[in-house]
Amino acid sequence: MNRKIITLTSDWGIKSHYVGAVKGVILSEIPDAQIIDISHQINPFDIMQASFVLKNASKSFPPETIHLLGINTEASIENPHIAVKAINQYFIGADNGIFSLLFEEPVEDAVELNLTQDSDYFTFSTRDVFVKAAKMIASGENLKNIGIKYEKLNQLIAFKPVVYDSKIIGKVIYIDDYENVYTNIDDSTFREKAKNKKFNIGYRSNKENIKNIVSSYSDVLPGEKLALFSSTGLLQIAVNKGNAASLLGIRTEDTITIDFYE
Repeated sequence: MNRKIITLTSDWGIKSHYVGAVKGVILSEIPDAQIIDISHQINPFDIMQASFVLKNASKSFPPETIHLLGINTEASIENPHIAVKAINQYFIGADNGIFSLLFEEPVEDAVELNLTQDSDYFTFSTRDVFVKAAKMIASGENLKNIGIKYEKLNQLIAFKPVVYDSKIIGKVIYIDDYENVYTNIDDSTFREKAKNKKFNIGYRSNKENIKNIVSSYSDVLPGEKLALFSSTGLLQIAVNKGNAASLLGIRTEDTITIDFYE
């Protein structure tokens, strides 16, 4: 059997025992697993942030990778534990809306897990249920053998940029550790509207703006602000060798406006 890659994405932080406990159970149940930490510093219960991080990371993993989602994992009738196959990989977590944000195409398969926990204590879902599902998938079990068919994912609607004749209005969806600012305005939407027109990228109620798109941070001098399309395909506002969010006063959910003119 090929060595199985299992990733962890959570809001547990790095000071507590949670990460170590889950890794210990993974290695006890799947001794040859290769465990990859995507992030454990998601803001608590922040499904939008978690989906952004995992969506952009998972694209780089090989087929059959198993992703465990440790964000807001308590199961309920409305948010059951599920396993999903999509982009030729597996994702296990609570259906709290995060799955609807992860994939641009319909999923290949999804089941509601019918696995029981082994502990009598309040469940630590990732350790007590998700690892058990991961073990079965890693051993070659079909999804239908670990749960019942799950027809419809809970939906969270990702805010899309609003496009007008001479304007695009988007918002800030993520700020990374360098305080680079990611918007929800994608490259194709911008290019379709720009068509060689001049433009202003406005933030902070449009009192400040950026007038061009660069290809890399080093295209401007250190300390200067810039806009570029990152590897995510999304418009990013940054400061070369600086912290854009703090320096420019930009926060998550802030409005970003692109005005086009002749």
